[in-house]
Amino acid sequence: MKNTPFTHKHVALGAKMAEFAGYNMPISYSGINDEHATVRNNAGVFDVSHMGEFILKGPDALDLIQRVTSNDASKLTPGKAQYSCLPNREGGIVDDLIVYCLEENQSYMLVVNASNIEKDWNWISSFNHKGVEMHNISDKTCLLAIQGPNACKMLQPLTEVDICNLKYYTFAKGSFAGVDNVLISATGYTGSGGVEIYFEDKDGSADKVWDAIFGIGGPQGLKPIGLGARDTLRLEMGYCLYGNDIDDTTSPLEAGLGWITKFTKEFTNSEALRAQKENGVSRKLVGFEMVDKGIPRHGYEIKNAGGEVIGVVTSGTQAPSLGKAVGMGYVANGFNTIDSEVYVDIRGRLLKARVVKMPFA
Repeated sequence: MKNTPFTHKHVALGAKMAEFAGYNMPISYSGINDEHATVRNNAGVFDVSHMGEFILKGPDALDLIQRVTSNDASKLTPGKAQYSCLPNREGGIVDDLIVYCLEENQSYMLVVNASNIEKDWNWISSFNHKGVEMHNISDKTCLLAIQGPNACKMLQPLTEVDICNLKYYTFAKGSFAGVDNVLISATGYTGSGGVEIYFEDKDGSADKVWDAIFGIGGPQGLKPIGLGARDTLRLEMGYCLYGNDIDDTTSPLEAGLGWITKFTKEFTNSEALRAQKENGVSRKLVGFEMVDKGIPRHGYEIKNAGGEVIGVVTSGTQAPSLGKAVGMGYVANGFNTIDSEVYVDIRGRLLKARVVKMPFA
């Protein structure tokens, strides 16, 4: 099991640790509900250094990215980022990712899911027929997500970059807490604002940045946050989690990701996905809230009033901000429109739920 450059910090703070994607990661510190509320109302720090980062360089770098991703990366200019996915040849998704344009038509950073680093590297490499320079910098890259409505104003004294005015899905490079060449991105997975910071783990930079962040933010209520609250926060926003809501068998169009599936170019399996868009899909990923008391969990069957299986739960939780149980799942046509009544099979009991518009929060 791998450690991140911050594992010793988590252990010293008494975090509940567990294996995630091959890493020893903090699940919670003070408790999921408390940490969730901290991010929604103030600011919290997530160690997400287990994520993968690839650098693609050269005159054919954009061509390779266009070939393997569903979104149109030609729209990116330096300082802009884009959510996208890697379609496979069977209509599913290899992974979802963020593409950062470092130098137009020349240099890009791809940020992929921790559990898919090797898989994604091999997949992209299999399309690299023009000798694009590829570097897997995952093991030497620190990534902290400082999320919440007060995150940017807390951190502003640590950098000359105007982070409080970074637009969503843009980024800038500069010094942060005395560490040079830090990429500061207005991205995140919580829906509560804030930034993510990428920097190389060398010369004690990890400790330096962590200590500076908590030195300035701690007195203002900044807290470390575990992966448990990260999951409840993203679910309230209706954000997909790879391995739960999307995977090798789910189409981006079924998953509601048509907005990142651009048919202005050719990409892996684009012809089949274009036909799927024209002909429609037989199921869709929807959000639902429980009417009856019960918490939906990944893998639970979704049924109609007659007890016939019409779908499956992909994610579910008791949403801390809402005081109700919510979930996401793939549901067959005829039952996946807003206000449709469905039933979740929870330990043999059919509990009523209602399809609602996402985000939940």
